[in-house]
Parts: sequence; C-alpha cells; structure tokens
Amino acid sequence: MAQEPQSSEERVRRQVARTLANVAVVLLSIALLGVWSWFGFYQLEPGQAAVILRFGRYVRTEAQPGLRWHLPPPIEEHEVVNVASIEREEFGYRHGVEKPTEEEKLEAAIQTSDANIVLLSFVVQYRIKDAFQSRYRVASPGPVLRDAAQAAIRSVVGRNTIDNVLYEKSGVVLADTQEVLQQTLDLYDSGLQVLSIDLQDAQPPASVRAAFDDVLGAKQDRDRTVNEAQGYANEVLPRARAQAIEQTEGAKGYKEARIAESTGEASRFRAIAGEYQKAPEVVRTRLFLETMEQVLPSVHTVIVQPGTAVAPYLPLDALRGKEEPK
Repeated sequence: MAQEPQSSEERVRRQVARTLANVAVVLLSIALLGVWSWFGFYQLEPGQAAVILRFGRYVRTEAQPGLRWHLPPPIEEHEVVNVASIEREEFGYRHGVEKPTEEEKLEAAIQTSDANIVLLSFVVQYRIKDAFQSRYRVASPGPVLRDAAQAAIRSVVGRNTIDNVLYEKSGVVLADTQEVLQQTLDLYDSGLQVLSIDLQDAQPPASVRAAFDDVLGAKQDRDRTVNEAQGYANEVLPRARAQAIEQTEGAKGYKEARIAESTGEASRFRAIAGEYQKAPEVVRTRLFLETMEQVLPSVHTVIVQPGTAVAPYLPLDALRGKEEPK
C-alpha cells in the first residue's frame, strides 16, 4: 500500500520532537556525568594526606589541605590518612599500673653484655611520614613498631654493661636505640618516623637492687670528693700561679736593679780612676773627706783630758724608757 505523502507541518513536528529528544539525552548525560564527577571531590584537613589509587594501583599522594578532586570511582579512589598525629607505644611496666602482667615483665627484662638483667620501661613516640607505605606496605603499623622497637633496644642494651645502661651512658643507649629502630622501620618500608624514645624507668632486679644502690651511693661519694678536690685545685692553683708570677717578676726587678746599680758603681769608679790619674793627691784627699763625712756622724766621740778619772756611765733613764710598756 503506498504511503501518503507527509505534509510539511508533520515533518517539522517530527524533526522538532527528534531534536528535543536528542537535547534531553544530552542534558541527561551531562547531569549523570556531573553527578558521577561529584563523587571525585573530597576534602583534606590540615595534617591529612590522601592516597590516590587508579584501578587499585598507586598513583600519587595528595597532602595539600582543601577541596581536592580525582577521577570518580571506579576509575580512581582515595583513602585519607592522618599524618600529623603523634602516636605512642609503651614498653615494660605501664605507668599507673600497680601489678604488671607477665607480658609486661618479659618486655621490661633485658640482658646486658655482662650477663646482668636490667628492667627497662620506655615510651616510643612516632608519626606517619609516608601515607602510602604505612597503609599498604605493612598490614599493621602498630605491631610492627612494637616488634622492631623491642628488637632494637635488646640489640643495643646487649652491647652495653649494666652500669652504662643504668647510670653512665643511658642517653647514648636511647639514642642508639632510636637510630637502629628507624633503620629497621625504613627497611620494612613502614612509612613511620620515630620522634623520640623516652626512658620511664630503669632499675636492676629486686634481688640485687640494694647492692646496686650501695654502688650508686659510692659512685656519688666519689664524684662529690672529686668535685671538691677539683674545686680546691681551682682555688689553690691560680693563687700559686699568681705568687709564682709575682716572685718571678720581683726577682727580675731585683736583678735589673742590681745590674743598674753595679753598672752605675762601675761607671763612677772608672770616672774616679780617670780623675785620680790626673790629680792623685786631690782625689785621695777628697775621697778621705767624703768617707769621714759618712763615718763620723755615726761615731760616739768621748774626749778625756789626760790625768782625769773616768767614771762608768750607766744610762738608767734610757733603759727604763725601753722597759716601760707603751
């Protein structure tokens, strides 16, 4: 049966309907695409990082705070990890616990290089430095850290004597333990960073604690005596050095004075000798007179007339004056 020719009005109507249908499909597709894209937006707070996975494979890590976007699921997915919070793990006896468990006792008991047992309680503070490694390289970061920390401190303490661990090098032991622990965690690709290892308590076993207290008291007495001796030395040595310098300088001054005096006397003698050669009698007379001027004032002269009796003279007034107290 032959089709009836369509009118121009019918053709326009159908074309408009087809156009509206296409526009509706496009708008619906855009709306669906917008809704799908909306699932790719996420918010990062300060101290957070997002691990971006594309079809389950690691792509990148985003750490910039604010509104972020990635390709919507299932193409890309993200997981937010808190990288700013500081976590802590306690080892040995727990703070505030009166009766420790058997596990805590085993954690605290560590053998030293001189075959002694020391009881150590410490705290490890750490944070996440690599979000991807901490989330996907290790199954449980906390247990991994605990095992690595116990292995590290037992290794370091096992190379030191009990005196070094308790008294002399406790700070060095903790520093070495932190270094070994960080190396172990980096070897595991754990993504953890050790911030500090703080010693809570360190003491010998109860059975020998009294003996160690006596040893500690003796060492403190020794240190106090050494400090007192050092203080006395610091007080005496500068004074002795000052006296030595004073005597040395005095001897030098006396030496220079005697040399100058001798030089002057020699010059004077040579001058007199020259004058003596020119006029011996005059110089001899002048020297005699000068010598008498120096000697006679200190000589007590008594003139006695011949034939006159001389009576002994006893200066009682002078002697009485010397005996009377002033």
